[in-house]
Amino acid sequence: MKLHEPQCPSLAMPERLVRYAEASMPTRLGDFRLVIYRTESGLEPIAIVEGDPAGEGTLARVHSECWTGEVLGSLRCDCREQLEASLEAIRARGRGVVVYLRQEGRGIGLGNKVRAYGLQDGGADTVDANLMLGFPDDMRTYEVAAAILDDLRVRSVELMTNNPRKLAALEALGIHVIQRLPHWSADHEHNHGYLQVKRARQGHLP
Repeated sequence: MKLHEPQCPSLAMPERLVRYAEASMPTRLGDFRLVIYRTESGLEPIAIVEGDPAGEGTLARVHSECWTGEVLGSLRCDCREQLEASLEAIRARGRGVVVYLRQEGRGIGLGNKVRAYGLQDGGADTVDANLMLGFPDDMRTYEVAAAILDDLRVRSVELMTNNPRKLAALEALGIHVIQRLPHWSADHEHNHGYLQVKRARQGHLP
């Protein structure tokens, strides 16, 4: 599978994706199956699976990692809430997959993400902070997600997302989205500006 030319060296995407590890994973949100993939550059994207996702109308989320939110419980974003809500949703449905991509900070990496936070502390919003560092507002790509869904024999999805770029990218890569499911989390004092920018400047859908 031929992939896009990378936009920066840290996002160099390989031409081959290998499934190489699989095991059950009991969690506080339920028991899931982890399928670990490896790219030629050493990235390890993950499919978090409930039931058999193969076939049509699979409940799915394509989620990019957020160490600050998912490990530290940062309140600056909604990433942890979105991840947990998607896991709860596939668990309740009894069939689905969360594809977890290693694209920290919308693709700019953890260090640059924290640099952007520093600029936000000085008054920049999330879009302008990335631009001030010399990056686009969102550098994520979704070829790996499409390859994982294909490997799992997912033919069409009900996609949990608010992001029109993600929706369009997956459709362009051959993932048939039969329905988009809104996936907003609660708005509070620490993430209000972040969520507003998603809506106003990045076109995130209601």
